Amino acid sequence: MQDSAPPQPPAVLSPPEPTSPDPAPTTYPDRSTGLTIFGIIEILLGGLCALMIPLMLLAAAFSRKAVGGPLPAGTYVSAICTYFFIAAMLVTLGIGSIQAKRWARALNLILSWIGLITGVIMTVVMAVMLPSSFLAGMRQAANQSSNVTPPPTGLMAVILTFIIVFVAIIFVLVPLAFLLFFGRKDVAETCNRRDPVERWTDRCPLPVLAVSILLGLGVPYSLILAVTTPMVPFFGKYVTGLPGSVALILLAAFDAFLAFAFYRQRIWGWWLAVTALALRLASAMITFRHDDILRAYSKMGWSQTQLNALSANPGFRAGSSMLWWGLAISIIMLLYLVWVKRYFQGPNETETAFRPS
Repeated sequence: MQDSAPPQPPAVLSPPEPTSPDPAPTTYPDRSTGLTIFGIIEILLGGLCALMIPLMLLAAAFSRKAVGGPLPAGTYVSAICTYFFIAAMLVTLGIGSIQAKRWARALNLILSWIGLITGVIMTVVMAVMLPSSFLAGMRQAANQSSNVTPPPTGLMAVILTFIIVFVAIIFVLVPLAFLLFFGRKDVAETCNRRDPVERWTDRCPLPVLAVSILLGLGVPYSLILAVTTPMVPFFGKYVTGLPGSVALILLAAFDAFLAFAFYRQRIWGWWLAVTALALRLASAMITFRHDDILRAYSKMGWSQTQLNALSANPGFRAGSSMLWWGLAISIIMLLYLVWVKRYFQGPNETETAFRPS
């Protein structure tokens, strides 16, 4: 009889190694109240823009009795359309912010950046150019009419300071407040929770979407000019009348095409945008130096009294400085386009460039 194998000692079960608990998901405070407040502010700002429409109509009516004669109707129509478009945009964004829509947060963030950059440039331009232009305009008015007495220098300084500070508050501090709020992570998380559906603004990086929005905003602007003030600088000559209207309509269609190409992140769209911006800048500079803009306005039917009023405008007489500011803005835009190229597809996209994804 064989001896049985000695019993084996029982296996010692080692206790399971403690596992680290799953990290708690990051929670953000709900910012629905802030979204509602900023939405109401936007709606109020849109209402103020809408109030400018009847004021422009009153200005057009009273300008008929002005000494220099009324400006062409197209000038007022252009301003009214601009105020209407801005008012509609602000009201729409305000309603979207109250509803915590993802598209409203993205567009508010983009437009806040655009408004802040534009406001800073506008404030600097006014602080540099407005005092000298305003003083020159008052002296010219005093020389032309003995009944006009220039106000005291101290009073003029107070008025100019108030104007510059007011512009800085409206066009710098307000966009900055919107930018700081809509750029917060908790605001983005609030919109994502309350609006979980993917929106069209989610399908494109925000830096690229910003260029697409800018190009898209240029479409209605060009169409308004095509109807009200058809004038396009073209390498040394201002194209006016029907050819100017056709050129502006074509530019609007081209900008719409570029806006779509940017939204779809097409590399050929990026190249077209860079080339078009450089050509437009060169065309404007050459035309400004070689042609008289007053003659272009006269071709559009402006009377001599209207041309005299335009030439006496401080902003118009400071056009040479504005050209250099426009050059600086265009260079900034070109640098931004170079930076944003990193978001675009490679050259192998050619096969699917015109095929929907």
